[in-house]
Amino acid sequence: MNFGRKKVIGLICLILFVSAAGQARRQRNSWNLDQVLHQLDYEARTFRTLTAQVERTKVTVVVNDRSTETGMIYVRRDGKMRLNMLKPDPRTILRTGDDLFVYNPLIHQVQEYNLAKHREMVDQFLLLGFGTSARDLDKAYSISLVGDQSLDDRKTLVLDLTPKSQQMLNQIAKIRLWVDESSWLPVQQKFFEAGTQDYFIIQYKNIVRNATLNSSLFKPHWPKGTRKIKPEG
Repeated sequence: MNFGRKKVIGLICLILFVSAAGQARRQRNSWNLDQVLHQLDYEARTFRTLTAQVERTKVTVVVNDRSTETGMIYVRRDGKMRLNMLKPDPRTILRTGDDLFVYNPLIHQVQEYNLAKHREMVDQFLLLGFGTSARDLDKAYSISLVGDQSLDDRKTLVLDLTPKSQQMLNQIAKIRLWVDESSWLPVQQKFFEAGTQDYFIIQYKNIVRNATLNSSLFKPHWPKGTRKIKPEG
């Protein structure tokens, strides 16, 4: 089953999460980009899993509209990811390799997508994900170090990432990333949509790194009677 590039981007936007690279319990007065990338590499080596509360806010500038949803995210180093959105509309988004599932409990329906033909596109977005090497990050993005900033009483390093792929650039003009300098875990990311002033912000709280996660979290098991849909187009 294949589907269009725009739909792929829309689905990926449901599961976009920022680089979570481990725990370095040290701070410095100043960093340069090479040092930051080296530290991300160092932290990535021991990353296995992550859980966090997540809040995603979409801002449509022209009509001054803000919509926010909250939930929980579970991630494994092998790329498997589960997002349980809780409010305002419950749903589950599950990625297992090349398969993506969007489950809506209110209508007892799960949509199933195969991402195989779009794997490179998906992985380039999810390189902002977890345990990614600086080499792979640099391959997909032009990276600049904006500086440091205090965010919710935490000292963070701010990075700007510009996609190198024109396909990506047609959708997302730039990504701004805030990394907690004391823990080297994500606290916020901001995606600037191409061709508009619109953006969305994802914030992470109560992050737990390398917790033991039940493997059943990453299996597409849905309640009995759930209707399965494979959208076309």
